[in-house]
Amino acid sequence: MSEDKNFTKLINPAVTTAVLNRFDFHFQKRYGQNFLIDSHVLDKIISAADITKEDFVLEIGPGIGTMTQFLSEAALKVMAVEIDKNLIPVLDHTLEAYENVQVVNEDILKMDLKEVSKNEADGKKIKVVANLPYYITTPIIMELLESKVPVSSITVMIQKEVADRMQAKPKTKDYGALSLAVQYYSKPKVVACVPPNCFIPRPGVSSEVITLEVYDEPVIKVKDEKLMFRIIRAAFNQRRKTLVNALSNSSELNVSKDHVKAALVKLSMDERVRGEALSPEEFALLSDAISEMNL
Repeated sequence: MSEDKNFTKLINPAVTTAVLNRFDFHFQKRYGQNFLIDSHVLDKIISAADITKEDFVLEIGPGIGTMTQFLSEAALKVMAVEIDKNLIPVLDHTLEAYENVQVVNEDILKMDLKEVSKNEADGKKIKVVANLPYYITTPIIMELLESKVPVSSITVMIQKEVADRMQAKPKTKDYGALSLAVQYYSKPKVVACVPPNCFIPRPGVSSEVITLEVYDEPVIKVKDEKLMFRIIRAAFNQRRKTLVNALSNSSELNVSKDHVKAALVKLSMDERVRGEALSPEEFALLSDAISEMNL
């Protein structure tokens, strides 16, 4: 960071308001914009993400740059990806003194993050940090996990109910396809609860900071990953039905009730079991049993 440039931390609500007024910025509902104004929460995020001066950090949705300033001070380099072109002049101003920050006006879902890792991070694994818009939380996280981008961790502020679903265990109301997908690729841990008064403007829901420690390779072994996730989707598309009925009725699967029953018997599982009762490991075993039938 340049020492001869004057800058003021945006974590001060008065400074944030002044910047928004200076640029006549209007919040865009379609982008789910809520800017963090609590330094304690930012400190928790930086700590949970374990950012060091060796790290390349990808920040998704920097807003006006509040968290970006903190990340810049902790990391080797920060790439801040902002979809709203109206925020780019604001970021140019608020991050002027931070020489290790690169602002990119792009849709994160359209970027080639493998190329980013190769060209910008010198092949290092990326640490992702974000205050994600609630409406697009799941697509972004699943894209990061499923695309096999070299990411070591994802630390994000998201809607509380979504964070609860990510770390949910079998036989709970929050457990579902998202829980299984996240836990297949990573180890999730909620590190902070964040009330609405920590943001401008205040959102209508509470938030949580969750860290996903991404596995180099999934710890659960399965022969056909795509088949397993088709089975999981089928199980939770009709979560109140037994697995026998849910899987045999799915348009994604070509499997009969008899085949599902045979797979469950092979695994010593009750024919009346529902998907919400199976652990990630058990879904992998069920997938393997069904794939071995050579349907």
